[in-house]
Amino acid sequence: MMTPVRTWNRKDLIGIEELSRPEIELILDTAPQFVAVSARESGIKKVPLLQGRLVVNWFYEPSTRTRTSFELAAKRLSADTLSIAASASSSVKGESLHDTLANIEAMHSDIIVLRHYYAGAPHMLAKRHASHIINAGDGRHEHPTQALLDAYTMLDHVRTLRGDRHATLDGLRVALIGDVAHSRVARSNIWCLTKLGARVVLCGPRTLMPPEIGRMGVDVSYNLHEAIHDADVIYALRIQLERQQSCLFPSLREYIKLFRIDRESLKVAPPHALIMHPGPINRDVELAAEVADSSRSVVLQQVTNGVAVRMAVMHLLANQPGRRTAPAATEERAP
Repeated sequence: MMTPVRTWNRKDLIGIEELSRPEIELILDTAPQFVAVSARESGIKKVPLLQGRLVVNWFYEPSTRTRTSFELAAKRLSADTLSIAASASSSVKGESLHDTLANIEAMHSDIIVLRHYYAGAPHMLAKRHASHIINAGDGRHEHPTQALLDAYTMLDHVRTLRGDRHATLDGLRVALIGDVAHSRVARSNIWCLTKLGARVVLCGPRTLMPPEIGRMGVDVSYNLHEAIHDADVIYALRIQLERQQSCLFPSLREYIKLFRIDRESLKVAPPHALIMHPGPINRDVELAAEVADSSRSVVLQQVTNGVAVRMAVMHLLANQPGRRTAPAATEERAP
């Protein structure tokens, strides 16, 4: 049995792959206090844990949920916030990521929330800059806070269902359905859930399933009924048409027929199975509207929990005494 982690000692949150189970559990165990902050009946939904700190949302891709969730999380921690869109930054003039961040840090930033279309961009910056870097999604690689809020949503459900606040995700059966190949959400969830002891099965068209994905400790199925017949959680992934360079399945009609989660397909799933989706939903494509809006769906609860989980992450990064610092910047030329 792993020893619980009592303090956080990482400067950044770059991905789930590098985290241990105790580190993931520390974040999940820290989140409930921030759920309580957001639910205060007094209407004062703030705590001063990041008062005087500067949190910068730096996004190179469109985002509604993640960007606003991080901004709200920072404000509920009493931080100052600044949002930078790539189209309005000097990157359009050719400035490098390193130079842009160096200028931001000259204004004494504390936490940088970065979404970038290149996999590895947060890793590159974290190695050379002192600010705490949070990966808000990098290419097809990872989306760690999405996986954490998903795990928290599942854990909260399991603990409520069992009446046991110490229950874990060990043995939970989770089916991830859809566009696995293009999904950074899928990758982070696979790392997160398998480390927490859940059993994960992936299902989707063969053309949207990465080769050798089974090496990540998951099962693979190309039959929806087979994948969800014993699932505790059915997680529909968004069909990411904007990331596909060619037609990877015959038509949306074909995909809907074989892989959409709807009332008909749910007849083979356990009655208690939760329905989840990272958003935004392509309604009536990967998830039927009638299911997305049903009592089995926790899609909006995921959004609510996302604010609390991101508050927990920023608090742990900025306020833990054991955190490490970045190495001094080298003289090498910034890419």
